[in-house]
Amino acid sequence: MEIDWSVVIEFMPELLDGAKITLYITSLGLLGGIIIGVIAGLMRAYGGPIINTIALIFIELVRGTPIVVQVMFLYFALPVIANIRIDPMSAAILAIIVNAGAYIAEIVRGSLISISKGLAEAGLALGLPYWKVLLYIISPLAFRRLIPPLGNQCIVSLKDTSLFIVIGVGELTRTGQEIMAANFRAVEIWTSVAILYLLMTGSITLILRTIEKRMKVL
Repeated sequence: MEIDWSVVIEFMPELLDGAKITLYITSLGLLGGIIIGVIAGLMRAYGGPIINTIALIFIELVRGTPIVVQVMFLYFALPVIANIRIDPMSAAILAIIVNAGAYIAEIVRGSLISISKGLAEAGLALGLPYWKVLLYIISPLAFRRLIPPLGNQCIVSLKDTSLFIVIGVGELTRTGQEIMAANFRAVEIWTSVAILYLLMTGSITLILRTIEKRMKVL
């Protein structure tokens, strides 16, 4: 079979729709994941024994299981256990939120504890309450250090959306599979899918590197 790149032009609108769904899942998932990650990271860094243990159990449970198992649990097992039924899109977004949240929590924890304790002690010595020390002294410095690993997690979460093909979410990979199954143009379709993923991950990398450079200037 000869390679015919005109097929790509024909099916590009469908591939772009799949890419939009991929970005939608990733964006909402990372937004929720960042919120959970910051909370759990603070619990790990500054919580007491009980709070720290609760956060640690959550993190280890999530990091110790594949995301494809997590999304299948949410979609197939949750209705049986708790009689809670969610649609595939919601299950995919929730899986990214939970999965990314656990990894981001450790990123946040590592960034916070990497800041010298002397800075916190100096802030307290000036009479600042601890929450202001955390907000105005520790957090800005920690944020600079968490940008690179946070960028990696964003890219990983975006690529993880391809695994949601198992529950029928119409993201980019599933769209490519459906098109290829109809016309058997594997080379053209999967090359296009790969290029679209590269464009999305490259854009994330560029944005985060720009933020990182600006933070260094500031």
